[in-house]
Amino acid sequence: MQPQVYFHNLGRQPYEPVWRQQEALLKSAVDLKIARRRAGLEGTDRSEDPALDLPENHLFFVEHQHVLTLGKSGNEEHVVASPERLSDLGVAYYPINRGGDITYHGPGQLVCYPILDLEQFFTDIGKYMRCLEEAIIKTCSEYGLEAKRIEGLTGVWVDTNKGAEARKIAALGVKCSRWVTMHGFAFNLNTDLDFFDLIVPCGIGDRGVTSLARELGRPIDEAEVQTHILRHLTEIFGWKLVRTD
Repeated sequence: MQPQVYFHNLGRQPYEPVWRQQEALLKSAVDLKIARRRAGLEGTDRSEDPALDLPENHLFFVEHQHVLTLGKSGNEEHVVASPERLSDLGVAYYPINRGGDITYHGPGQLVCYPILDLEQFFTDIGKYMRCLEEAIIKTCSEYGLEAKRIEGLTGVWVDTNKGAEARKIAALGVKCSRWVTMHGFAFNLNTDLDFFDLIVPCGIGDRGVTSLARELGRPIDEAEVQTHILRHLTEIFGWKLVRTD
């Protein structure tokens, strides 16, 4: 049966409430999976019994207010700005529970948070990450921009054949508990890239960051990009999208 995903377009939001909302949805999904296992229902899906409850899948699109987030394996020294500088700029800072190092979220950036029960799709976290990257790569292609992966580095990049001149256009960092995901990716559209000077982005000091606007030399219609990303994610994952807006 085609998995169902509830889509939420949250607009511009501060970081912490959305983080807490993700945590609550993940906990609810994990608790349900534990209860199903104890009841002997693990591995049973609605194609066998439509009355069975499965964890809900959700997809958030959001644009955050200025914030830095540090992954659980990250290095605090990769925040190169002082706390006073961050305060002056109105940049919040949160150590969080995703993978990866330090990154920036802010206006002009599309942040996507899938809260998915991967057991309804496939149980392969590497494949999951590549699927997220693929949606971004396909969206960049819609604008005539060639974006690719770099071996050994997570995320989506442009000018990947130019060594240190390669630039990251989208960063990824996820958490997965009992095959339920949270966090996701940040795609730079009209992002003010100067804010990345506050950090060593993703802990990678020898390559830069970029945005779709910088690469194309013009402002980007962010709603249009969201439409492309949503379509490609739906095609790649094969889910049935339920819009909540």
